[in-house]
Amino acid sequence: MRLIALALLLAPLAAAAQGFPSRQITIVVPYSPGSTSDLIPRAIAPLMSQSLGVPVVVENRPGAGGNVGAAAVAKGESSGHTVLMAPSAILATNKWLYKEAGYDPQKDLAPVIDAATTPNLWVAHPDLPVKTIRDIIALAKAKPGSLSFASGGAGTTSHLCGELLKTSAQVDMVHVPYKGPAPAVQDLLGGRVQLMCDNFSNVITHVRSGKLRAIALTALKRHPQAPDVPTVDESGLPGFEINVWYGFAVQSATPKPIVNKLNSEIAAALRNPTVAERMQGLGLTIVADSADDFARFVASESEKMRRLVQVSGARVD
Repeated sequence: MRLIALALLLAPLAAAAQGFPSRQITIVVPYSPGSTSDLIPRAIAPLMSQSLGVPVVVENRPGAGGNVGAAAVAKGESSGHTVLMAPSAILATNKWLYKEAGYDPQKDLAPVIDAATTPNLWVAHPDLPVKTIRDIIALAKAKPGSLSFASGGAGTTSHLCGELLKTSAQVDMVHVPYKGPAPAVQDLLGGRVQLMCDNFSNVITHVRSGKLRAIALTALKRHPQAPDVPTVDESGLPGFEINVWYGFAVQSATPKPIVNKLNSEIAAALRNPTVAERMQGLGLTIVADSADDFARFVASESEKMRRLVQVSGARVD
């Protein structure tokens, strides 16, 4: 009897998966066009459309640090036809930063796949007499409060990266928040701030041109596009890791067979040679894991960000 009951329970789910997709799929990007969060869906959408036989379109819904678009998907329909581009801020960080984010990533969203990841890179203005993380720590300890680090805003990964360095090395540095990474990088280039920990792809071109000095990566392994740049981990702060990852998610009630279908379709598109080459050009490493593995990773990252936000005192209300 139990087997019969289970079969009856699973039958509608199997039927839903077999009929999926039945119409257009919309990938909601909770940020403005032009960001990495926007480029990844636009790269894979044509391939998914070709494979699935339905249009796959990208729709930008920016606002409130990504919360507007995320809440729209989290509170929306659960057929799998609306997919959220959900980077680390959406699934692991915003919950701890915002008093009212408008959604609970753990309750309202189901992780589908971790598409790609990129480390952050500590960079310095060339006039600052530092070449290593040890140099930064030594200078910060010799002159507490004299060093400043820029970020794309309070609670962003670049801000939390700086807070992680402060707590890990027990140093006092001044956080200078900006309205986005672009103006922060511009002031760093102009020497108005001294340091920044930002997305690898955002700053590596300035390193290559000699306008910024690469100090250390925030991953546990060196980056193939910058093999001479050491990690913070190997520079004296073991376990120092804070990366940006770009996942996809759907409304939490979406049937698991549909989640798995989306996972396989997105993974196949990411592994397309043209897409893979483009991702590599952006400094991204393709992950393309299973939905279950991604869910476990999200839970771990969320707990890490909870502790970091708590220590930093960062809030966005």
